[in-house]
Amino acid sequence: MTPENSPLSQIVSFILELDKLKGVTRKNRPLGLERFENSAEHSWQIAMLALSLERFAQAPVDINRVVEMLLVHDIGEIDTGDTMVFVQDGWEERKAAELAAARRIFGMLPEDPGAYFLELWEEFEAGTTPEAVFANAVDRAMPPLLNLANDGQSWRENGISYERVIGRIGPPIKAGCPALWDYLAERIEEEQRKGWFGANG
Repeated sequence: MTPENSPLSQIVSFILELDKLKGVTRKNRPLGLERFENSAEHSWQIAMLALSLERFAQAPVDINRVVEMLLVHDIGEIDTGDTMVFVQDGWEERKAAELAAARRIFGMLPEDPGAYFLELWEEFEAGTTPEAVFANAVDRAMPPLLNLANDGQSWRENGISYERVIGRIGPPIKAGCPALWDYLAERIEEEQRKGWFGANG
């Protein structure tokens, strides 16, 4: 029998705790499905997006570290749930709660991997290294890519205006992956004429 406090048992407990991320729903729907996507699916998809976009990054990056950041960056949502990027108030409280959640969840691991994952989480949040800048760009890009493929689904359902979309996602995507922002900006402007946006600011 493996002792309950052995490193292997700690890792298994951590991985099973991560299963809860599959129950955290977001505001976008997967293509062709009526249900909303969950945060675990989102993390996997943006990790794949980063791997695919590496050559378009604004600066050279350690792509393995980028992927690691993207795989851990939403783990705090197990405790806090997901907040749509266009929410305008309460971000300081939200980020404090996510940090507490990240510390709790990574604290389930043996000390070395737990500290490493928390370091990755904090690097993503700080957004200052080339890897974090690129990772944040990719994270911000996936919801608009889904919206463009889904007739503006979450923008329309949540009353999000064109100006709010551009103002919130434009700067981080442009900073980390300018070519991707050029692509998105042109597509988003085209769809504005189709009425795919709300009017709530």
